Amino acid sequence: MSSRRHVRASWVVGVLSLSGVVVALQQTLVVPLLPEFATALGVSNSTASWLVTSTLLTGAVATPLIGRLADMYGKRAMMLLCLGVMVVGCLIAATSQSFLVLVLGRSMQGFASALLPVGISIMRDALPPEKLSGAVALMSATVGIGGMVGMPMAGVLSAHWGLSSLFWVTGAVGIAVAVVLPFVVPESAVKSRGRFDFLGAIVFTAAMTSLLLAISKGTEWGWGSPVILVLIAAGIVFLSSWVPWELRASAPLVDLRTSVRAPILVSNICALLLGFAMFISSLAATQELQLPAESGFGLGLSASAAGLAMSPGGLLMVLLATVSPKVTRRWGAKTTLATGAIVIAFGYALRVFLAPTLFTIILGTAIVSAGVAFALAAMPTLITESAPLDQTASANSVNSLLRSVGTSTGSAVAAAVLASSTVLIGAAVVPKLHSFEVLYSIGAGAALLAAIVTVAVRVERKGDVQRDRSAENVQSGEAVRE
Repeated sequence: MSSRRHVRASWVVGVLSLSGVVVALQQTLVVPLLPEFATALGVSNSTASWLVTSTLLTGAVATPLIGRLADMYGKRAMMLLCLGVMVVGCLIAATSQSFLVLVLGRSMQGFASALLPVGISIMRDALPPEKLSGAVALMSATVGIGGMVGMPMAGVLSAHWGLSSLFWVTGAVGIAVAVVLPFVVPESAVKSRGRFDFLGAIVFTAAMTSLLLAISKGTEWGWGSPVILVLIAAGIVFLSSWVPWELRASAPLVDLRTSVRAPILVSNICALLLGFAMFISSLAATQELQLPAESGFGLGLSASAAGLAMSPGGLLMVLLATVSPKVTRRWGAKTTLATGAIVIAFGYALRVFLAPTLFTIILGTAIVSAGVAFALAAMPTLITESAPLDQTASANSVNSLLRSVGTSTGSAVAAAVLASSTVLIGAAVVPKLHSFEVLYSIGAGAALLAAIVTVAVRVERKGDVQRDRSAENVQSGEAVRE
């Protein structure tokens, strides 16, 4: 019986982790080829960036909504819904003949972002407690796997089969996960009661769309432009009205009182700060690798070669997926999170003080990725140990949203910093080395602040997790292990 349980649990972890690869692929495949999309569609590079922005906006807004629906109506059902929307989006993008239709398809692909937090919440329902931290670490590491495979794959697919092949491949992987998921992953019997908060969802969507759009496009449109100022003002107004509504609602979209519990609060603050730091690493390293050698520090690599140079970091994330659970079991998820943040800061410090060569760029990026592996594994563990059983998906989804906000902010800050000090090389305007050093210093500061927050806020280790899990297993009818 124990062997059968082990095999079944391994299949659950494997399929859910594959869904994490889907998330990473739809996020990374397009990024290195934005100039090619701009040329093919006859739009400017800034306009082509909507292929990334639209996915980010949809994913960030949809994830908390899907999380709440998952807690209410079934986590597996919502994963299948997200996979279905994503696959349709891939089909639309692959067959599109216009830029606007392509943006529509990319927007629908953003629904895949909800797969990661909902999948992690399923693990809490389906796995024995001794396997939970390792499974969460592995699923979190799939972000590294997707990034490691996605960037070099993008260049190869585009060169041999055209830009549309990016969406055919992503859609095919999504279909494979959707077909296997119902046969391997059981639907959770743990569900929350009450109505869906439609008004809260509408106001929340308006607030997040306004704020994230302003953050994402502030550098491009101008932070003092009327459009950006109106978006920021609207976001603040919507958010200011949403918070008191959620506090009064009997069945809120997001239980804000649960969100201020120490472990969840620490995880959410770190999601914002480390989401900021994570994005800076990949963005800046990729640019340094592809800048012309005439700059004096750029390496002039192609997009595919730059992606391959980033792959050691992704591989290291996968390898550390087996290490971080051991740290968590021995010293607690808080220690794992603080360790990850400190390692990220150290990786950035190396990039500031070491001359930019292929080795130092790969080394610094790999060290940051190692810290990210620890942090991504620890944050959902803190949440799943502390959130009520019927709010796990929602709580993890809010954490994912805050990481997206941090990523968007990191993108805006990186663009502003790199544009602040430039030099003209031929017909191209490229950032100076000092701009990268400033950016890495900011990334180190954000990571150190996350470490300080983690250490400063008192978080008790969950000594009664085993008892909670036993009670939960009775409710769920031993869905996986029976």
